[in-house]
Amino acid sequence: MIIGVPKEIREGETRVAATPESVKKLIKKGLQVHLESGAGDAASFYEKDYIAAGAQIVNAGHALGADIVLKVNKPSPQEILQFKKGALLISFLEPYNKDGTFEKLAEVGVSAMAMELVPRTSRAQSMDALSSQAGVAGYRAVLEAAARYPRFFPMMMTSAGSSKVCRLAVLGAGVAGLQAIATARKLGAVVEAYDVRKEVREQIQSMGAKNIDLDIGEEGAGAGGYAKELSAEAKQRQQDALSERLKKFDVIISTANIPGRKSPILITEEVVKGMRPGSVIVDLAAANGGNCPLTEANKVVVKYGVCIVGTTNFPAQTPGDSSHFYAQNLVNMVSLLWVSKQSGEFVLDLNLGDDIILAALAVHQGALCHQR
Repeated sequence: MIIGVPKEIREGETRVAATPESVKKLIKKGLQVHLESGAGDAASFYEKDYIAAGAQIVNAGHALGADIVLKVNKPSPQEILQFKKGALLISFLEPYNKDGTFEKLAEVGVSAMAMELVPRTSRAQSMDALSSQAGVAGYRAVLEAAARYPRFFPMMMTSAGSSKVCRLAVLGAGVAGLQAIATARKLGAVVEAYDVRKEVREQIQSMGAKNIDLDIGEEGAGAGGYAKELSAEAKQRQQDALSERLKKFDVIISTANIPGRKSPILITEEVVKGMRPGSVIVDLAAANGGNCPLTEANKVVVKYGVCIVGTTNFPAQTPGDSSHFYAQNLVNMVSLLWVSKQSGEFVLDLNLGDDIILAALAVHQGALCHQR
């Protein structure tokens, strides 16, 4: 059984779906690994290390034509045409984006597992690539804010006087938000955080931040640990309650996302107008419309004197560790599928009776499985 790892072709993508360490683990399971030449270069993983780990270096066609293809981003139409019938693709696939990718995969007879659909359960935790990459994003978002904020984060005292401490707000206390809190605290900022889910308040406090408490008359906890979409009335109450509170902050890191839905507006234009010039907003929800209506995806803009960062792929800015985490998520997923029969022979088994496999399988044997 051959695993293929092609080089990512999306603009700005620096991650790779396998590292020399993960290659060793896959080969130890009796699998062969074919890696496209240069696939790991942008993440500082080089061919000599992959070869030493046991991988074979091949061209793009051979990597895409493997029995199991591991990718970071969903394949392009041209890449899909190079898959072989009966192959299995494991990748981020943007399952809520109706662009025909799943239909094209079904047409060529390729089964596909979307890493975004891995359930958030204890058993699936080691395969939760959304969380592993969100942690990196939360960390990088704070570094981006610190680099663009024209003042210090901590209070600094010098012979020439002292600077005021940065007041930073984190909106959304999922994995990215909690990591943002931790990073901002380490840099010396005073941090407050808000989330619609009441059960995360203790987590916010445990990271050293103060809760922003709002009464919007509705519970925001949804299935699988995610937030749910609020009613129109609750959204308006949320905006009204947040508006005056947010104007006092120097930096806002916004992470509020709901799977399959447009990101909620939490930072209104009026809030931006009321913030001090030189303030910074890093909108981690930019790919889904943004938590601020002034955010522009993959751009950094200045509106009313406030810098608004709309970067959509922060993990690609730390590709070494991002790739390391993601590759291990994939090793754990492959380990679930690569099972030993009574004869002692290992086979690829897409067992639909397994809750993780059933949840993550988006295309199977020419049929679409994921209902968007």
